[in-house]
Amino acid sequence: MSPQRNGGAGAEAELPEYAGHYRLESCLGSGGMGIVHLARSTSGMRLAVKVVHAEFARDPEFRGRFRQEVAAARRVSGAFTAPVVDADPEAERPWMATLFIPGPTLSDQVKRKGPLAPEQLRRLMAGLAEALRDIHRVGVVHRDLKPSNVLLAEDGPKVIDFGISRPKDSELRTETGKLIGTPPFMAPEQFRRPREVGPAADIFALGSVMVHAATGRGPFDSDSPYVVAYQVVHDEPDLAGVPDGLAPLVLRCLAKEPADRPTPDELMRELRSVAASYDTQAFIPAQREGEEPRADEGEDEPASGPAPRLASGSAWESPSESASDSASESSWESLPPSTGPGRPRPAGRRPGRRRAAVLAAGGLGLALAGVLAAVWVPGGNDHAPGSREAPTLTAASGSTWTARPAVGGAGVPHCAYGAGKVLCARPGVVFALSQDDGGLVWRRSVGTPSTSGPPAVSGGLVQPYTDGGSRLAGLDPATGKQVWQRRLPAGTTVRYAGGTALLAGADGTLTGVDGATGATRWRGAVPGQGVPAFVAFPGESAAWATRTSADGTSTQVTAVDPETGRVRWDVRLRGWLKPFAARDGSVFFLAVDSAYGAKEIVRYTPATGATRRVALPAVLDGAHATVRGNVVYVLATGGSLDAVDVVSGRRLWHLETSVSRGSVPVVQGGRVYFTAGDGRLLAVDARKGRLVGQTPARLGAHSDQVMGTPPAPVPVGDRVLAAAPDGTVFAVDGRNPSAW
Repeated sequence: MSPQRNGGAGAEAELPEYAGHYRLESCLGSGGMGIVHLARSTSGMRLAVKVVHAEFARDPEFRGRFRQEVAAARRVSGAFTAPVVDADPEAERPWMATLFIPGPTLSDQVKRKGPLAPEQLRRLMAGLAEALRDIHRVGVVHRDLKPSNVLLAEDGPKVIDFGISRPKDSELRTETGKLIGTPPFMAPEQFRRPREVGPAADIFALGSVMVHAATGRGPFDSDSPYVVAYQVVHDEPDLAGVPDGLAPLVLRCLAKEPADRPTPDELMRELRSVAASYDTQAFIPAQREGEEPRADEGEDEPASGPAPRLASGSAWESPSESASDSASESSWESLPPSTGPGRPRPAGRRPGRRRAAVLAAGGLGLALAGVLAAVWVPGGNDHAPGSREAPTLTAASGSTWTARPAVGGAGVPHCAYGAGKVLCARPGVVFALSQDDGGLVWRRSVGTPSTSGPPAVSGGLVQPYTDGGSRLAGLDPATGKQVWQRRLPAGTTVRYAGGTALLAGADGTLTGVDGATGATRWRGAVPGQGVPAFVAFPGESAAWATRTSADGTSTQVTAVDPETGRVRWDVRLRGWLKPFAARDGSVFFLAVDSAYGAKEIVRYTPATGATRRVALPAVLDGAHATVRGNVVYVLATGGSLDAVDVVSGRRLWHLETSVSRGSVPVVQGGRVYFTAGDGRLLAVDARKGRLVGQTPARLGAHSDQVMGTPPAPVPVGDRVLAAAPDGTVFAVDGRNPSAW
């Protein structure tokens, strides 16, 4: 790849080809601090990589500030920002990589299509309040919230470019240095007392952003930044054109004194009263025009696909659903089982299909966001097995119970079944429950673990999910006591396959660790995979590494024996493929487009080299899939659930479920189970495609919080186990969903 050139004024004559080990593919935009490039990770994930201008790279003070901001960014979750994937503030040209988020900036949306409608404004304000809540609670202040730093992604607004000063962005100076921010969206204290700026300044900026979204202008408009500064400090805002239902809230945000402005939590409570149906819409996916489902047989070869499609619209043209991701903080307690059938929510329209958008230059930034590394804290067992707390109540059938594991940690539990127990993790704690009554068997405190998944059972030991963590540990499933632990190099990812933990280092080194002892079984590399992105599925004796080509037209798939590290087979298949299951000697993939929308189901059988492709009737955003026999069940964002026969190539049925964002579906006993972001567990007849039961919502005290993908339900015999945002883990009778 030849070095990229930029003829813009002030830009470097020749741009770098790589930032770290990320190849820079094209220039997305240029700002005062650096240039943002589109890049791909070794697994094919699209990234936005900002490379700092050479003049600032030579400034020691700037480098120190950049280091501090990168560190702060990793404390913020990625739910409302673009998560930080990697960064090197010590490089010759400092850089930072985040996930690439398709979607227009609010600035571009208003410029192209005019002010937002009232319902869109309510959703925008709620999303920004959630984002600021998430940022402020870890001690970070954005200081430059403005329309060009708000991306309108399909699942809600994303705040980008926070916490990094952009020296050329501000035309105003103080005696002590440069004011941080953009004058039309700065709070009075940023002009008067720039060293004392706190979270309330972001609330003021939110008010200004809302006026811009509602009217196309700011509340203190002027051609001169100095006049703007005077008006911000002394004048009343111009709210003409802001809807009456939102104007009082916006006015409170624009209060001159920080103490008079609402907090993000207060804003979200007020917004819930403004819109009673804030988070209960379902949508119907747009159908492809002139296409029918098809099935193709034959071997795959690398092929050039069409160029990535640009966005013609976004989810901001239709309402969407919000969910909760919070937990009650009460102690363990006995709760009665849930009774009464659930009621499906009314169906509405599904948002229009969003494809990848090119982010405008000057409007693109990198969100300083990330996930805290998991740190295992050695120590004793917090709750011994001989002192079980009072068991929860059970129904007459003996199949239902509800537990509230609130001591230690917060957030929705992620659970699995193994070693005869229900094993769960929440931030700060790992615990085991009795499958019979939900009673606590043991609990162990940890530092700041990742909760991207439930604990795994590997080599007979419980191992908390530590993707991105600094330690790996094995726990006795009977007592929770630590059997072994080992340190992990920075940037290590962990996947479990059978009795082996697969450790992929940032340099591409792959290590197989015995789950029973923590000892190294083997070490090596997967040819052609760079830093391998592994998946593994229960009951399978292999793990699969995938790597998508830079242009997204093909995917290399490598099957590895987890016990020996030996490559069993390697193939390159057409399309951008995401594996979701392995069954009966075949591996199943979803083929996605450049915006991660699922468009095909692909089945590859390595024994024969045969590939089967079935096109989905519509491109499905945020799709999760599972397979049972020859039928694949696909649940997409917006709640559409499809059953597709991969042999005949026909869609068997389609159901709209009113779930904004659902879990990975699970099939058991002739039913499809999945959970919703509001804590509901739903059951669908796998043969007829009818909703046959759902539990009540379990949002908890902080219902204004939103989770990403909810944890999948766990079938155990006749029971189905699930977890909810209120912190509960519950079991229901899978034989009678209508009574839930």
